[in-house]
Amino acid sequence: MELDGTVLIELAHYKMPFGKYKNQYLIDVPEHYYIWYQQKGFPEGKLGRMMAQMCEIKINGLEELIYTIRRDFKK
Repeated sequence: MELDGTVLIELAHYKMPFGKYKNQYLIDVPEHYYIWYQQKGFPEGKLGRMMAQMCEIKINGLEELIYTIRRDFKK
């Protein structure tokens, strides 16, 4: 999965639109939530793609990258 800068900036500022973690940044949603979705299947569309990307970021310990982008590239 290849990510360009604009995708990462959008990902850093995207908030969960539903459920227990509604209105929290995707980076702040716990890794176990993404693992569960990875096993069951991510939602269709843009949100599902972003959740899959965030899952990979969290699994690989790259959260600081997203926090840095969110801090340095204000929306």
